[in-house]
Amino acid sequence: MTRPAIEHVQAVAFDLDGTLCDSIPDLAAAAAAMREHLGLQPLPEKVVESYVGDGIGTLVHRVITNERDTLADEALWEKGFVFFMQYYRAHLSDFTRPYPETEAGLGLLKSLGIPLVVITNKTEILAVELLKQLGLADYFSLILGGDSLPEKKPSPLPLVHAAEVLGIDHANMLMVGDSKNDILAAKAAGCLSVGVTFGYGDMTLLSQDQATKPDWLIGKLPEIYENLQPQKAQDEN
Repeated sequence: MTRPAIEHVQAVAFDLDGTLCDSIPDLAAAAAAMREHLGLQPLPEKVVESYVGDGIGTLVHRVITNERDTLADEALWEKGFVFFMQYYRAHLSDFTRPYPETEAGLGLLKSLGIPLVVITNKTEILAVELLKQLGLADYFSLILGGDSLPEKKPSPLPLVHAAEVLGIDHANMLMVGDSKNDILAAKAAGCLSVGVTFGYGDMTLLSQDQATKPDWLIGKLPEIYENLQPQKAQDEN
């Protein structure tokens, strides 16, 4: 694997669900509880997994209708959304865990003095609380949720905003994620995209289309550090 063709990495942005942690068990449990509350039968966990990535509001529509692109009745959605948020917030990390070597990878990058940020479509308050419960929040200089700004991924706005807050050129920021939204947002923002092969998205399939092909694939987070280390050494010589 070759490291990205970039002169100087000034920051690394990460998606949350499917990139830093596996949150499907708790999301699926909340989905099952919500459907039961609404008098519906539970959905298989794999189906719920396929609906994750565009924020909880959209997830609730998909879980109620069991369709990816169909909107639920507004009153039913509102009842479901309120229940889902209350249930999920009370059970954020019952079964959610960081992926193996996540903390090691973050620690290695911090040792290089590179600021790290989270850019997720999850509601900001839930993202912040989940990262705290997983013991990961202190690694990040900035945490942006799907409701932090007027637009969310695949819009480039959150990535451009993060770069502006950090005072860096967004062309020198990596965006690490597992989904189409992450890659599209990175490309639109002019950032390098790093796809993880262990998340919810099918990186093999995404890599077949130039529009969603990441610049770089990794199988574990420490690979980012391993590929940036030679660059740092060269910069210091």
